[in-house]
Amino acid sequence: MFIETHCHLDYLKAESLEEIRRKIQEAGITKVITIGVDPLNLDKVKELSDTYPEIYYTQGIHPHDAKEATEIEFGKVISRSSEKKMVAVGEIGLDYHYNNSPPEIQKKVFERQLQIASDHDLPVVIHTRDADEDTKSILKNFSSLLKRKGVVHSFTSSKELAEFVLGEGFYLGFNGIITFKKAENVQEVVRITPPEQILFETDSPFLTPVPHRGKENAPFYLPFVAAKIAELKGLELGTLKKMVYENSLNCFFKLK
Repeated sequence: MFIETHCHLDYLKAESLEEIRRKIQEAGITKVITIGVDPLNLDKVKELSDTYPEIYYTQGIHPHDAKEATEIEFGKVISRSSEKKMVAVGEIGLDYHYNNSPPEIQKKVFERQLQIASDHDLPVVIHTRDADEDTKSILKNFSSLLKRKGVVHSFTSSKELAEFVLGEGFYLGFNGIITFKKAENVQEVVRITPPEQILFETDSPFLTPVPHRGKENAPFYLPFVAAKIAELKGLELGTLKKMVYENSLNCFFKLK
């Protein structure tokens, strides 16, 4: 069994949602978490979760859209935090690669949402790119307040940041990037990450794993991610799947 811990179902276009759901079931995926990222999709991911029993959702403002965050969006995150199917605050964090929002605004919005997660006893889904030092600095201030921690998803940052967040008790989420030929840095981080702190994700429709690159990514490609991680860790696939399934439950569902 699998839990898809990070995807964007409202972005998928290549197939109908019913067909995607059929293939998800065939792949052995029992739960799917679709991610809130901006003011336009917070309601959409909730509606998907309200409609389909296997779909869960998060609420948060991505660093790209930090400049668009208002009290309306923060209010949605807060008001929905007690709903059974909202499983995390996210996707939140810092992205200095594109700087779609000014860094100072990104930091303020990140901190605000970390505080919301702390106040409402929820895990967080963190995005960080080219922002290792500021991510580390902010998490140093909030980690002890986040009882349920969360995940740094689609991890592509430095080994040093990986060691820090692992030491703080966070999970690392890995996706199709680990199947890419030029992803040696991410593969090395997989090797040093304890199996007890690994989560599987696709981040679909992005980052389609080998051998399906060129196609739109989807949650039903999750087994390719799992197989590559098992290879990198030198673990039997079935053993790893059981461990990561339990990790996913512990991170997102244990107190729900």
